[in-house]
Amino acid sequence: MTDVTLAVVAGTTATAAIDGISAAGADPELRDHTPSADLEIVADGRPAPDSAVPVSPSGCPTPAVVTRAVRELVGFEFVGVDAGLAVPTAPTDATVLDAGAAPGEDVRDSEPVPAAAAIFERARALVPDAVAGTESTTEPTTEPNVEASDADPELLVAETIPGGTTTALGVLTALGERRAVSSSLPANPLATKRAVVDEGLAASDIAAGDAAGDPLAALRLMGDPVLAAAAGLVVGAVERGVPVTLAGGTQLAAVAALARHAGVECRLPLATTSFVADDPSADVGALADDLGLTLAATDPRFDEGDHPAMAAYARGEAKEGVGMGGALALSERAGVPAGDVRDRVASITDRLLADRANPS
Repeated sequence: MTDVTLAVVAGTTATAAIDGISAAGADPELRDHTPSADLEIVADGRPAPDSAVPVSPSGCPTPAVVTRAVRELVGFEFVGVDAGLAVPTAPTDATVLDAGAAPGEDVRDSEPVPAAAAIFERARALVPDAVAGTESTTEPTTEPNVEASDADPELLVAETIPGGTTTALGVLTALGERRAVSSSLPANPLATKRAVVDEGLAASDIAAGDAAGDPLAALRLMGDPVLAAAAGLVVGAVERGVPVTLAGGTQLAAVAALARHAGVECRLPLATTSFVADDPSADVGALADDLGLTLAATDPRFDEGDHPAMAAYARGEAKEGVGMGGALALSERAGVPAGDVRDRVASITDRLLADRANPS
């Protein structure tokens, strides 16, 4: 699938250090390494020697394993976008574009992403660098976001940022949209996230809905740098007539909300996993309806596997992220049997855990 590019926007936010809201990393210190290692796993099949293998506190591997498994099976192009990484990354088999972002501050601060507008505009201009064959123009197009033909370049936009569902909730709330997001934890701590967001609203001196029609304000006051860069990529792709898919769950729905409030009117696809779609607390179906998104949820049938990684995903850990839903949709489009995906996920996980147990 050389005509398809997955762009994973990676960064960090101090919001991830809030107790009990993220399982993206075995502990808060290792959590800062997770986005960088995720890019390396999708690009190279393993993290750099000085990076830890991202696992949850219970041992569930990062969704990057699933995305890498599909990449090995169907061969899509991949680029990373540095949108506030706390730890540098340099994968050997991928380009990493720079969105000019610093790590995000705590969403409970008055202005967690002061450079939101600059990050958005920088990412908006990165589309020609992310997708080969895209014209380097900023002139908007009126063409809808039509399905790509075999000859068209296609862009999938994804994210990796610990704590990102909480900042996504902050942005959705500031925009006046539905206050629902998923979680990397089996039991979604939605009440905790809403309380954190309420603290952020108070610190920023705004109420729910006050940033409607002003996505840059929502990002600056209640977001994270990854949301800013991902929204810029989506808007830039639509302007250039590049078919774009939101490859993720409720965080990418928040990106869609930002694009809508920035004036994007065409219908956008949201490709996620059955794990997110089946989570009633995430309410992703209603969120997609609110935002005029075409929702597709792929079931990898991990409950049919006998590997511990599959069991962890099936019980609701790491439901989405690093383009997992978009990658699974590509595997389904390519006719790859779910059993082949499961086998590849198992072999990559075993290799990563062996590397972790026996570092060179």
